[in-house]
Parts: sequence; C-alpha cells; structure tokens
Amino acid sequence: MTGRRRKCSAQATPPDVGLYNRTSSLASRQVISTYSSSFSLATCLLDARMREDIRNLYAVVRIADEIVDGTAEHAGLGRDDIVELLDSYERAVLAAPSTRFSTDPVLQAYGRTAERCSINPEHVTAFFHSMWMDLHQATHDAESLGEYIYGSAEVIGLMCLDIFLAERTVTNEERATMVAGARALGAAFQKINFLRDYAEDVDGLGRIYFPDALRHGLTDEAKRVIIADIREDLETADRSIDLLPFGARAGVIAAMNFFAELTDAIDALPAEQVRHQRVSVSSPRKAAIAARALLEAPRRRQK
Repeated sequence: MTGRRRKCSAQATPPDVGLYNRTSSLASRQVISTYSSSFSLATCLLDARMREDIRNLYAVVRIADEIVDGTAEHAGLGRDDIVELLDSYERAVLAAPSTRFSTDPVLQAYGRTAERCSINPEHVTAFFHSMWMDLHQATHDAESLGEYIYGSAEVIGLMCLDIFLAERTVTNEERATMVAGARALGAAFQKINFLRDYAEDVDGLGRIYFPDALRHGLTDEAKRVIIADIREDLETADRSIDLLPFGARAGVIAAMNFFAELTDAIDALPAEQVRHQRVSVSSPRKAAIAARALLEAPRRRQK
C-alpha cells in the first residue's frame, strides 16, 4: 500500500471540513483543560457556542505564552529562534480569520472564532506586544506595567466580550460598562497571577512586574496596595455582570470568584510566604464556587 494514493472520482465522498473543524476545537479544549483547571471549569458553565469560542481563544493565547515563558527555551531553542517563532506565530494568528484551512488545529479553531465573533485584530496585536515585552523587558515602571497589563490581560477580556456579544445588539452605554468590566477583570486576573507566580517569575524567568517590588522586594505594605487595587478591579468587573448575556454570566461569575478566593488567600499570608509559595484553590472549593455561580447567575438581571 505504500506510495499509493486514493483516486478521486465523481462518486467519491468529499472530505468533511466539519470533521476537521470539530477535531480542531477538541485540540483547543485539550489545551485549556490541561493548563488551567480554574478556567476550564468556569468555561464549562458557558453556553455551548461561547464555551467553544472561549476555548479556541484560550488555546492561542496559551501557546503564545509558552513561547515566551521558558517552554521554547527548555525545548532547546535559542534566543534568535524564539524571536523568529514568536514573529511567525503572531503573523499566523492575525491571518487565521482569513485562512480557510490551517495545518495547525488550534489556529484552525481560533480562525473560525475570530471571524464569527469579529475579534478586533488591534487587540491581537496589543496582546503580542506584551509578549514581545516579556522577551525584551524584565522589569517595569508604572507606565510600562500598565502597557503590559493592557496587552497581556485587558484585551483578552475585550476579546472574550466580543465572543459573548457576537450577533447581539447592545446600547453604547451598556457596551461601555461591559468594556470597563472586561478590562478590569482581565487586569485583576493578571495582577493576582503576578502575586501567585512571584517566585517563578523572579527566580525562574528573572522578571519583576511590580515597580515597588523591584526597589524593595515584595513587602507586606506593597502586597497590601496590590491587593486593594485587585479588589477595586473586581468590584468594577462585578458591576458589569448584570449586562452580560445569560449564557455567559455563570462562567464569568465563577472565574471572578475563583480569583477573588485566590486574592483572599494571598491577602491572608505574609509577603515573605507569598514570595516563595504558589497559592492555589482546592478542587472541592472550586466546585463549590462553580455551583454557587450557577445559582447566582439567574438572579442577576437577564439580558
């Protein structure tokens, strides 16, 4: 059989692009379930269409993170190779919505989502700008940190909002409130991750994101200020929940409360412990938070 090719004829059944698309979405689902139990669980609470699209977005973002966060380096790639790889991946992600067939199943899945949900390519470019910052900048001042968080997290919230509002009409006022909430929630997630991944970022990657931590280390006072900032972001995000489509609400509430729980746990620890310990939420606690989100979502104003 080696070397033989199947002959096509008028009677032959054409390949099913739907099968490849479904397989591509399964690849994205595997990425999120492997890398983030919290986001994977929260995503399960979304309606089916949103769930698939969020998974497709997450997978693309996760792969970009892997390029700059040490995995490519540990695989044996040199600095120049990583730069070339990130540049190539950025171009491929931007081209994905107009690419009818991709040999990368994650890009195939993301391209269909980005096209259907009209994901703004400027947000994709902003995200990759932050990935480039990770390659070239190890420390930040207040201005560069804000720039980094916008690209690495706030635009992810905006792209998720594009998915939630696909084919829906909202007023300008409602959209403005949801945009503020999406950006705030993304920023909160990123700041919490900076705290919980502090040791890995500093010791493993040589990155210090918080300016005060650069000057003085992560002190109890610096942690207190960061936690207060995170809580303010979470409050802003919560004010937008009522406007979200019902199919998105439980998943967003669950994700927000997972990270609120992390915030409480980090707040309760001295900075010295946070510097060396990665805080997590137990699986039973996550399940309880998810169940509570399912009960809370219907009580919020349905849109």
